[in-house]
This record gives sequence, structure tokens and C-alpha cells, in this order.
Amino acid sequence: MRLIALCVAALFGGSLIAQSPLGQWKTTDDETGEDKSWVEIYEENGVMYGKVTKILTDRPDALCEKCKGDKYNQPVLGLIIIEDLKKSGAVWKGKILDPEKGAEYRLVSWIESEEPDVLYIRGKHWTGLYRTQTWNRL
Repeated sequence: MRLIALCVAALFGGSLIAQSPLGQWKTTDDETGEDKSWVEIYEENGVMYGKVTKILTDRPDALCEKCKGDKYNQPVLGLIIIEDLKKSGAVWKGKILDPEKGAEYRLVSWIESEEPDVLYIRGKHWTGLYRTQTWNRL
């Protein structure tokens, strides 16, 4: 009986992990189709954050030259670009930074049940305009 309970828990727990944005993701630019970076989404004190762990372009030493505040001129590698990501119904909401433009956007992200290894990232500008990228789980 204990073995059956462990198997059910393992199966159920695995499906929860697959439907979570936690983990490593390869980012792809929605305008150029170019793979840009790896981002690790991790949890700290019940809130999720995302930081750049690898740069896939020809500028691995890029700085966030257009960023404001404490992120100004910081290396993009290791930079936290997703903040305050929290579950809200079927999606996760937070903030996302575009290091190339130095702009911060409201973030809505989700995972479709038929594509558990694809994370949709939608950055919304205050005007209502938005862009959506697809990130692939590593």
C-alpha cells in the first residue's frame, strides 16, 4: 500500500513540476527568431525570480547600458530580469526587464497543458501594447 501511495505522489508531483515555470529556459527573440540566453526561474520566499545564466549571442560580456537604477551598467549575465512572479489563476504575473532596451514591463506567463516544456512570456507596456515570446525548457 505504501508503494502505491509513493508512486501516485511521484506521478502527481512530476506533473506539478512540469506545469511550473521553475527551472532553466532557453529564450528566443520573437522578432528575429534568434536564441538569446538561458534564464533560470527560481523561488525565494514564495515569490519567483528569473536571472540570466548563459548568453547565447556574440556579446557574452554585455552590460545593461540602458537600464535604470541599480541595474544600470550591470553585466547581463547574472542579471535578475524577472521579479515578483506569482501565480494568479492559470497564469503567473510579475515584472520583466528587457536588458537591450532597459525597459521594464508587466509580465504575464503561462504554460499550455499540451506543451509543458514551452513557457509563454508576454511583456505588456502601460499603453496596452505587448509582445509574446516562447521560451523552451532545457
